[in-house]
Amino acid sequence: MRFHFALTLQALWTGVCQAGMQHYPAAWGHYDVCKSQIYSDEGLTWDYMACQPEAADMTQFLKVTLDPPNITCGDPPETYCALENPYMCNNECDATTEELAHPPELMFDIEGRNPTTFWQSTSWKKYPKALLVNITLSWNKTIELTDDIVLTFESGRPEQMVLEKSLDYGRTWQPYQFYATDCLDAFTMESKTVQDLTQHTLLDIICTEDYSRGYVWKYDKTVRFEIKDRFALFAGPRLHNMASLYGQLDTTKNLRDFFTITDLRIRLLRPATGATTVDENNLSRYFYAISDIKVQGRCKCNLHANSCVYDKEKLSCECEHNTTGPDCGRCKKNYQGRAWSTGSYLPIPKGTANICIPNNIGPVTRVCDNELLRCQNGGVCVNNVRCSCPSDYSGLLCEKPRCESELGGCGGPNSGQAPLTPPSSPRLLLLLLLLGTALRREASCWPAVL
Repeated sequence: MRFHFALTLQALWTGVCQAGMQHYPAAWGHYDVCKSQIYSDEGLTWDYMACQPEAADMTQFLKVTLDPPNITCGDPPETYCALENPYMCNNECDATTEELAHPPELMFDIEGRNPTTFWQSTSWKKYPKALLVNITLSWNKTIELTDDIVLTFESGRPEQMVLEKSLDYGRTWQPYQFYATDCLDAFTMESKTVQDLTQHTLLDIICTEDYSRGYVWKYDKTVRFEIKDRFALFAGPRLHNMASLYGQLDTTKNLRDFFTITDLRIRLLRPATGATTVDENNLSRYFYAISDIKVQGRCKCNLHANSCVYDKEKLSCECEHNTTGPDCGRCKKNYQGRAWSTGSYLPIPKGTANICIPNNIGPVTRVCDNELLRCQNGGVCVNNVRCSCPSDYSGLLCEKPRCESELGGCGGPNSGQAPLTPPSSPRLLLLLLLLGTALRREASCWPAVL
């Protein structure tokens, strides 16, 4: 009676959880649960699943660095003119006055304020020497990008810019994308857009002219690095087939690494000039100003954690599956019975946890798989170590009807079932015989505590 009551409670809880998650397409495999309790032949046990943290606004956890350090306007105070109107010179920047200061943290504050807040550089007063600025965003943690990177410029969008990424905390850098009004002239690259990419060229580094033209128009303030358009090459235009994307991320390491970063660097190489020659008599028209930077992502936890904490100005995964480390990248002490491995998105929707196992249980015998040692009668292979059998079957490969152990057997009056014919496939019988022999041999080689 208690057993049935517990099952009923579990079914109700599962229904509530599923109802609360209906806004996610079922095929996505949301991976928000690391383990759950299930009933098996051994009683109540843990079923482990691949898991990852929710995506979040990652700009709240970063450190920003500018190079050169004194490139922010206001020291000394300076007056700026509008790019589209050289006679409109009423914008003042003064670092000593809060209302007139434009420090870098204003790139990450709450948007929607009036007037708009923004970071601003000094003007191009050293022309023709290039006005170069590096803006570095550092997390001191590996993160996985989940949405477009979006920069909103309060001034005109730069005529030349490079977005770069680092995977080793800023020691080395690789370009993500080049931006220019004329890609051939600026970077000797052919102009392309993300729509020109295919599944086979997704990792190509391109130069685009889409975000460098138009310097005063209301809707021409943003510069993007399109993450979702790249996802769509596998998941479809509305990202409905995330199973396909997860499968590719799981099996193609370079693809997974492409969307993984520890740092971003924005290299501003030439400010907007209005598509005209530079007015050397009024260089206060030329500068950079950014009102907002958006970076959506999640902590990389190697599919071994579903939460990430920010403590003492540092992000770290709350590791499950007997793993540890900032990225859950190694097995805990005394849980090194097999080599550490990242979790897997496959099979959809729960994935494979690849948990770390205790040191003292010896090698794990492969009891089942999806090839030769298949679970029978609708059973499901769990981590290659056991079959999760339907309620009417038991045994190593779910090959035994449970009614065989009842009074009168499967054809008895108390069984409630018609007589069942045991599986007679020679191939299955041979596999069971070989597996039983292997398990007996292994059992004789290990201490009784195993």
